[in-house]
Parts: sequence; structure tokens; C-alpha cells
Amino acid sequence: MVLVLWDIDHTLIATRGVGRTLSAAAFAEATGVVMREQAAIDGITERVIFRETAKLHGLTTGDGDFERFAEALADQHVKRSAELRERGHALPGAAAALDALAGATQTVVTGNVRRAAEVKLAVFGLDQHIRWELGAYGEEAEDRADLVLLALERAEVQAADAVLIGDTPADVAGAHAHGVLAVAVATGRSSEQELREAGADLVLPDLRDTEAVVAAVRGRAGNFTWGSGG
Repeated sequence: MVLVLWDIDHTLIATRGVGRTLSAAAFAEATGVVMREQAAIDGITERVIFRETAKLHGLTTGDGDFERFAEALADQHVKRSAELRERGHALPGAAAALDALAGATQTVVTGNVRRAAEVKLAVFGLDQHIRWELGAYGEEAEDRADLVLLALERAEVQAADAVLIGDTPADVAGAHAHGVLAVAVATGRSSEQELREAGADLVLPDLRDTEAVVAAVRGRAGNFTWGSGG
């Protein structure tokens, strides 16, 4: 079995500012403080983003505070899914890549909390092939490498049989920390050059080249079969 570990934001979808709006609403609900600014988010888990954003507002937070924030954030995604659908979009090639890899086991390794991740892919029709129970989520660890390991353990797959597809140097580092092949797409804030310098095994401008994505996964499993999009 070959395992594909997908990042979500700026790899499969773009929220076009809705994500920050929902985070601000959840932050205010959890802390009672209006979010004036947000900590860096690229490649970072929600647990870390919340803690560092709280520090920017002079707040010291603990596990209970984050749990309230995570619950509020998930609720915001559910309540405002129509807004997310209207303002955000699936990135070019995302649906075709997911379909083409239907012969593999696909899940997510994401800084999002699980319920928010489920909403994000569902509203754009990208959840059909995702094995949610095998994924790893932003409420479960601070470091992306720990999330990669958690997903490998849940899927009972060796690193040599896994591929991670993401858009940040943190995705690359998280994959390589456990010997997982890292495919990087320059659909976020990191350029192709920056992703190459981070050590990505393959860098693509986006997911439009379905055959290139599938070829990378095929390299991990000789018996891989094309899905409906191939």
C-alpha cells in the first residue's frame, strides 16, 4: 500500500482570507480579546498559531484555552461554510490529482484541527478519497514532523511507502524527518526556488500536471494503479 499525505491550505485549497476571519472570531470567543494580529501561519499547527497569537496580545494560554479555541474554530467553519465556499476555491488540479490517486490510500497531515479540515475539503468536493481516521491534525501535536509520524503509525505504513504533498518548507522538513518523499507545490507563499532549497524531492508549480503527481507516487509503489482521473 502506498500512502499519500496531503497538506490542505495552499496545497489543495485557498480560503482567500476567510480562514483568518474565522480564526479571529474563534480567538475572540476563546479569550475574550479581539484579535488585532496573527502569528505566522505557513506550515504551522493551529496549536502553535493560537499560542503565539495570544502572546502577541499579552496573553499566556494553556491547554484548556486552546481546546476552547479549537472547538470555536471548528464551529465557525461549520456555521460559515457557505461563506468559505463562496470566497475560497479548490486549487487548479487538486480534484484531478485526488481522483488520479484513487488507487492509493490518501489522508491529510495538516495544521488544521480535524473538524475544520473536514469542512474545508467537503465544501469544495475534495473529500471523497480522504481517509480521515488515518490523518493527523493540528490539535494533536505542535510539530509537523510529529504529525507525519502519527499518520504513518495510524496507516501502519512504512516511510518508504509514503509521499507527502505540501506547499511549505515545513512540509518538506516534516516529511524528511521520517524518510517520507516530499513533493512540493509552489501554490502558497514559498517559491519553487525556496522549496528546492528546502530539499523537496520534487517541486511543481501547482497540481495541474496530474501525470507528474502520479509518477511521484508510483515511484513509491510498483503495483500502484491509476484512479478514475488518470
